[in-house]
Amino acid sequence: MASVKVKFRPSSIDGKEGSICYQVIHNRVVRQIRTDYRIFENEWNGKTLTVVVPVWASDERKNYLQSVVRCIEWDIKRLRVIISLYDKRNGIYTTDDIVAKFDKQANEQSLFSFMQEVIGQLKRLNRIRTSETYAATLSSFMKFRNGQDILLCEVNSDTMMLYEAWLKTKGICPNTVSFYMRILRAVYNRAVEKELVEQKHPFKHVYTGIDKTVKRAVPLKAIKRIKELDLTLKPHLDYARDMFLFSFYTRGMSFIDMAYLKMSDLKNGVITYRRKKTSQQLSIKWEKCMAEIVTKYKDRSATQYLLPIITDPLADERIQYRNALCRINVALKEVARLASLSIPLTMYCGRHSWASIAKSKNIPISVISEGMGHDSEETTRIYLASLDSNVIDKANSLILKDL
Repeated sequence: MASVKVKFRPSSIDGKEGSICYQVIHNRVVRQIRTDYRIFENEWNGKTLTVVVPVWASDERKNYLQSVVRCIEWDIKRLRVIISLYDKRNGIYTTDDIVAKFDKQANEQSLFSFMQEVIGQLKRLNRIRTSETYAATLSSFMKFRNGQDILLCEVNSDTMMLYEAWLKTKGICPNTVSFYMRILRAVYNRAVEKELVEQKHPFKHVYTGIDKTVKRAVPLKAIKRIKELDLTLKPHLDYARDMFLFSFYTRGMSFIDMAYLKMSDLKNGVITYRRKKTSQQLSIKWEKCMAEIVTKYKDRSATQYLLPIITDPLADERIQYRNALCRINVALKEVARLASLSIPLTMYCGRHSWASIAKSKNIPISVISEGMGHDSEETTRIYLASLDSNVIDKANSLILKDL
């Protein structure tokens, strides 16, 4: 097994700072790794091979030396992880292999840095929403760690259980806790695949399931009340109500898919689009109630999009979509109050409501699943081939007829 030592190389000029380096020894071959850490000779303990922080040093110098100590500890941990992984694989490696891997993995071995690389890759793949959820998870974990990074090899069951307990003290609901854990687990597993860390199953003692959520569906009679509200004097509530109804009319279409619907997607009485979440293509028969909403707002946008959600061609589309969703969800709370609803109404309720009402009308779950573009109804898809869109359109017409 290779060994690592921290060495101090004094300056050849009196009164100048010397440098820290690492000595890697394996099979009697010695290699050195230079660093940018600079200290004076009286700040080095030659017996313990450690940096010392003199009591007489200024606060600024003490802070610097303490940061050097932390950096050295970090680097030594990284080197030992590399050596350990080489030993566990086949034990055949050289000191040059260790040095090369250390230089290459300057950022990959820490969780924060590795996760930031994953987030960047997701953005490059145009998986923007997923990258945002990963960024939110990283932000939460960084708060738990008080901004202190952690090596991937240090992520263990204790770390995750402490994080879970910390989240609970913050009042985070179980499903959100599980959501964060599943994202961190996906990042960790990716690091294992890249052979940056040995699989230690650090998530086996934390919750990664899905609890039943509070019912977010509203019954058909409530949808009717929302539709019949007179909101002519409150245009922002009227707009929010119309967006909610459009989602319901279109089989619970997600708001992001609504935002990116193009005029060109509507052809021959059918609107065809791909779900942003799954890339699955869906086709929906164009109904009169859908057309009425589009016609109502046709002069509100200068863009190629069908609905007045992304309206400014010069502004960032993603920001416009997110801001619109936020405003609509706030307005829908007031719409719910006016309609005497007991649940907090959001755009997502339209999706839940369509599914719930469809089920109450004895429409097969397989039809509901296909109609909503679910990609997680694996069992259903095993027994059924892809459904003809006419079957789904009939199901939707059956619901809309009762409004």
